[in-house]
Amino acid sequence: MKVKFLIAGGTICKQYNELTGKLEFQKSFVPEMLLRGRCQLEYNTEVLMLKDSLDMTASDREVILAACQLSETSRMIISHGTDSMVETASLLGRKLTDKTVVLVGAMIPYSVNHSDAFFNLGCAVTAVQLLDNGVYVAMNGEVFGWDNVQKDCTQGIFQKN
Repeated sequence: MKVKFLIAGGTICKQYNELTGKLEFQKSFVPEMLLRGRCQLEYNTEVLMLKDSLDMTASDREVILAACQLSETSRMIISHGTDSMVETASLLGRKLTDKTVVLVGAMIPYSVNHSDAFFNLGCAVTAVQLLDNGVYVAMNGEVFGWDNVQKDCTQGIFQKN
């Protein structure tokens, strides 16, 4: 089974800049995480963008959709920021029916201690192999259908609608 990782950015890919004191993008950590986790799947990665999901536009979501539609691989994982992950999942869920797509992110960057990124990515890797065609969100050890998920900003978790 081959899995394609589409990288759109999000906190999962951010890094602390010691000079500015801000979290910013320098590269995606997804390839490093897969190597560290000793992932044995046949996979490839493609960076579509490195964006904070608060800065994502409708055009960015169309880029993600097009990449999914054009992919020869039927199983994909998309790294994405958590703030607008549900919005992207909704667009993909309405348009994609012949592929299995799992969106994943993190509340704390992979590059920072006590991050949830590694755990969330591991859950997504397992989920994409077991789920039927459709679009899902894998966060906090749970997998949600695109049409039954919301982010609870007060608790910093994802939950069913």
